[in-house]
Amino acid sequence: MDQKASVRERVWSELRQVALPDSRHHFDFGEFIADFVGGEQACARLRADRCYREARLIFITPDNCLERLRFDALRDGKTVLMTTYGIRRGFWVLDPAAIAPDLHLYAATLDGMERVGRPVDLRAIAGMPPVDYLVTGTGAINLQGVRLGKGHGFFDAEWGMLYRLGRVTPQTPVAAVVHDCQVLDEPLHPEIFDTVADLVFTPTRTLRVKAPHKPTCGILWDRLDPRMFETIPPLQELQALEAQGGPG
Repeated sequence: MDQKASVRERVWSELRQVALPDSRHHFDFGEFIADFVGGEQACARLRADRCYREARLIFITPDNCLERLRFDALRDGKTVLMTTYGIRRGFWVLDPAAIAPDLHLYAATLDGMERVGRPVDLRAIAGMPPVDYLVTGTGAINLQGVRLGKGHGFFDAEWGMLYRLGRVTPQTPVAAVVHDCQVLDEPLHPEIFDTVADLVFTPTRTLRVKAPHKPTCGILWDRLDPRMFETIPPLQELQALEAQGGPG
């Protein structure tokens, strides 16, 4: 068993004690990022932090543990950029000015976002303001902010696309929201395309990472899983834009 598989097995065993099951995947942590007991406190820590308070446009992943944050962000008047689960139906914008307040909670869900949000292609994203903040869940993370997700690479693909569109830079802060049992005091070795977090929020503490690695390689087409390219239309769109001379 390689290191990543071993870490996932160990962390997921502990996470099972505090995780909330998914309606479709139950406790199959290889298929979703779980919400957990104490998730509300972890998100409250994030909202109290300066990076969140100053952000206007936030990219928030479609993870279960971040549904309440998407709702709070809309209530706080922030625009949310997110993807569908697995990025298969692309990027969506949740604009609190365009969504009735009584629909904010619905909009924060994966079903609701596609009914009251607005789909955007990569050209439209390239014309938007820069993303001020990115927030993700993850399977495990260490004290140096190195993330270990489900193994699909969705967040790193999202970062790579936003980077190529000029909407994020190495200075754009990235936060991870996790349970304390998911934080590891051991080395994890990031790949060149892995996006390291600046901040980690748990129910009991806030961790700040010095000089986290942010990829500037965009999408490495020769290392991309062919199944991701075949099932994620925005990757196909990005490749076509690059063939035409670049996004934007």
